[in-house]
Amino acid sequence: MDKFSRIITPNQSSEDSDIENPLRPRKLSDYIGQEKAKKNLKIFIEAAKLRTESLDHVLLYGPPGLGKTTLAMIIANEMGVNIKITSGPAIERPGDLASMLTNLQPESVLFIDEIHRISRQIEEVLYPAMEDFSIDIVTGKGQMASSYHLPLSKFTLVGATTRVGQLGSPLRDRFGVILRLDLYNPSELKKIILRSAKILNINITDEAAQEIAGRSRGTPRIANRLLKRVRDFAQVISGGEIKLEIARHALNSLEIDNLGLDSNDKKLLETIILNYNGGPVGLETLAAIIGEESVTIEDVYEPYLMQIGFLNRTPRGRIATKLAYKHLNLKGSAINVWNLQTKLSEN
Repeated sequence: MDKFSRIITPNQSSEDSDIENPLRPRKLSDYIGQEKAKKNLKIFIEAAKLRTESLDHVLLYGPPGLGKTTLAMIIANEMGVNIKITSGPAIERPGDLASMLTNLQPESVLFIDEIHRISRQIEEVLYPAMEDFSIDIVTGKGQMASSYHLPLSKFTLVGATTRVGQLGSPLRDRFGVILRLDLYNPSELKKIILRSAKILNINITDEAAQEIAGRSRGTPRIANRLLKRVRDFAQVISGGEIKLEIARHALNSLEIDNLGLDSNDKKLLETIILNYNGGPVGLETLAAIIGEESVTIEDVYEPYLMQIGFLNRTPRGRIATKLAYKHLNLKGSAINVWNLQTKLSEN
């Protein structure tokens, strides 16, 4: 299974860049959802502006597709400063990071996506840069080695990660503002879909927007992607207007059920239920059987399945819940197996 071939994967694709650019809000007031994080961030930004200081370093964490990059852009826009965007895998050598830092304009925002993927060497360059706004560069080797101390302009580092536990504590502790982004509820996603439809000149009913929202797995990126695909069906079948019937037909044709599960999600759950009597089953074993990387199962599949109550993580492995049995229409003896496995896992 290729995670990038799934229309409901929250990971960004090249198409999403084209979709998201015109749809990204530019101000906090236009940013829908994440009310707790947004409320706190507004206070921090206003306080920094009152003191005419750069905003403290910000760490954003949560599942992919929730708007971490958008929020970083909003921070720069609200502060009235420039933003430099990069990612952890793109920073291969300490010199790459040093070049970025020395070229930042005063008070700028440096946004590092997937910051958990930077190397330890690069982390060590970040420590003095974040604390003292300076870096030490060593050139040459052995007796010819020389060290240069370079002051930096004050800047705000905004890091984004889906795996905050993989960040070393020395780096994590240097962020003054740490905000968690949670999966969205259907009413919030409906507002996002209606806003996106207006920007893209798509005629859609409230009922159709609600239908798409309910199948978007709590993720704005998926909601916008599904909106475009449903629009394709509507243009061919009904002259362009997206009504409830068209939305249901399109989403069913894409094999996305009423809870946003596709065939890959069902295969994962069925593997646990049918091959291992509902679990517990180890992550590596599960990954090998369904042909997927364990990190993809943890980051892409499990957050949503756990949120809707279909999957539990236990010290002994993954367990499918009674709700998963019912949703997949596996009744009778399967439910009895689930009850037995639950009792065993509690002992």
